[in-house]
Amino acid sequence: MRSPPDHGHRGYILSSFFLSHFRLTRLAVLLLVAALGSCQSVDVANFAPLSEKYSAMVIEEASGKVIHETNSDTVRYPASLTKMMTLYLLFEAIDSGRIPRDGSIPVSAYAASRPPSKLGVKAGESVPVDIAIKALAVKSANDIAAAVGEAVSGSEAAFASMMTAKARAIGMARTQFVNASGLPDSNQYSTARDMALLGLALRKRYPHYFSYFSLRSFDYNGRTIRGHNHLLGDPGVDGIKTGYIRASGFNIVVSVSKYGKRFIVVVMGGDNAKERDTRVRQLIAAHAR
Repeated sequence: MRSPPDHGHRGYILSSFFLSHFRLTRLAVLLLVAALGSCQSVDVANFAPLSEKYSAMVIEEASGKVIHETNSDTVRYPASLTKMMTLYLLFEAIDSGRIPRDGSIPVSAYAASRPPSKLGVKAGESVPVDIAIKALAVKSANDIAAAVGEAVSGSEAAFASMMTAKARAIGMARTQFVNASGLPDSNQYSTARDMALLGLALRKRYPHYFSYFSLRSFDYNGRTIRGHNHLLGDPGVDGIKTGYIRASGFNIVVSVSKYGKRFIVVVMGGDNAKERDTRVRQLIAAHAR
């Protein structure tokens, strides 16, 4: 004879199941809320200002939408971010046939005399165009910047005028160049907004050269020459340029891809390279979405 069903025991099992399921669900919700809270806590507005020189901007590439800005139109010293424009005009000269891609850049006594950072080419020598590009993008070589200016325009002064004219043409309203390298000069200035526009212009106009900005090192005359951009290797980061002089602080323009979008991030006026790079990572976490 079959025993009647034990409804009390079955009810206990069901109650235990639902209680355990509820506890697991509640735990999952709490963990999700905590995770979301930690993501949303990346609020750049709550970070202490870097210095009185600090400026920043984050732009989404496809739309040109400004995602974040701080002091973005305040005039700053660009330092070696200047070489982004030097390279822009070199790329333009190569594509127009004025500078052969497989040619070389002669180095004058003036160019060879530029102070560091430099490749150290002697006056009267020349460097292949490919090495010149790498020397600007990776080493940030001031001697090669001057040599490129002379090769493209005849003199660095004429090249600087061309740089400023090109800046206006691509919408950089508050930028003036007087040299090709970014060496200190009170008449050479820019803004975070203008540097972001230049970064966008390089990506859009010269994508076939952009891989140079991803290089961490290159070989020249038996030496391995390493770059200054320690954000290369971070997820999604593929360039582009750092800069420093005492008057500017530590500057950087970064290209980064996240969630199927590409962003240009600019930080100017860091007190040191590590602090600048940390701020870039904070901006990416907070705004590159």
